Amino acid sequence: LQKILILLQVVLSVVVGKTLMILFPNAMKRYILKMGEKSRMNQNPKFSYENWGPTFFSFKYLQFVLKVKWKRLEDEAYEGHPAPNTPVVTLGGEVRHLLDFLEDNRPLILNFGSCT
Repeated sequence: LQKILILLQVVLSVVVGKTLMILFPNAMKRYILKMGEKSRMNQNPKFSYENWGPTFFSFKYLQFVLKVKWKRLEDEAYEGHPAPNTPVVTLGGEVRHLLDFLEDNRPLILNFGSCT
């Protein structure tokens, strides 16, 4: 049910976005460039709007957004429920899944940190 609701939401936003791009191309270009300022992608001189702007609200855009949103559904953790089996990368660069590290009845302890 959640996937269907996400599908409807994303399809609706893509249809509205594509329609607005057709009806008001300059206003949508300004809007998309404004969104790009937040991620600083406008600061790269080799990354022009003409290269990526028209891809917004395309079929590939729809597929990508759905893939990301559906994947996030699988990664949500709730108290009292099993942990999500999130992919992790080992220090050796191998991609494994979190629950691969469980052994017998031993608890799995995750230690998060950061370096500055």
